[in-house]
Amino acid sequence: MSESPDRTPLPRAFFDRPVLEVAPDLLGRTLVRNSDEGRMELRLTEVEAYAGAIDPGSHAFRGRTARNAVMFGPPGHAYVYFTYGMWHCLNLVCGPEGEASGVLLRAGEFLTGAEQARVRRRSARNDHELAKGPARLATALDVTLSMNGTDTCAGPDAPLALLTGTPPDRDHIRNGPRTGVGGEGAPHPWRFWLTENPTVSPYRAHTPRKRRLDSGEPTA
Repeated sequence: MSESPDRTPLPRAFFDRPVLEVAPDLLGRTLVRNSDEGRMELRLTEVEAYAGAIDPGSHAFRGRTARNAVMFGPPGHAYVYFTYGMWHCLNLVCGPEGEASGVLLRAGEFLTGAEQARVRRRSARNDHELAKGPARLATALDVTLSMNGTDTCAGPDAPLALLTGTPPDRDHIRNGPRTGVGGEGAPHPWRFWLTENPTVSPYRAHTPRKRRLDSGEPTA
């Protein structure tokens, strides 16, 4: 029996396009997380685009480093980073190899596997909050630095995979400034989300973080 159209894995060519084309086109797609604990599926409802060398908000704006090296590799791979000493965030590499653009996955709604997510996200008041925000999404799916560089195009049974899902009508997609991005990258309207979806995270403007004099770590 052949797979239904919405269960078809997204090919690498899907990601090998300009990041501002890929980002809104990810909305409504199904992100799959396979592990020994079982399978989880999340419908993507909010994303942000980061355009590498032309984008001051991107980790790759100043060039290649050990941390961002995956962004310069083939499209369709996962770029996972650790931030503020406590949270992981999951991105998908886009565009031609070497150009280092990516899409941050900000929110989604669970189709299957919510019971696993509830164990990891005990502070969530309801299932709409399980993956409402990029750190919550990564926590709910048990995505850590060990998954940095994972090929999401390796097949539907890979640790991370993207399926065609059910893309929304373009009338149901909105865009605006990215959350928490300051400086020259602040005005870019490169955050995309599904309208009236309760899993979409609230917008927050950039707030400069003060550093503690004793530890050098940013305050909350």
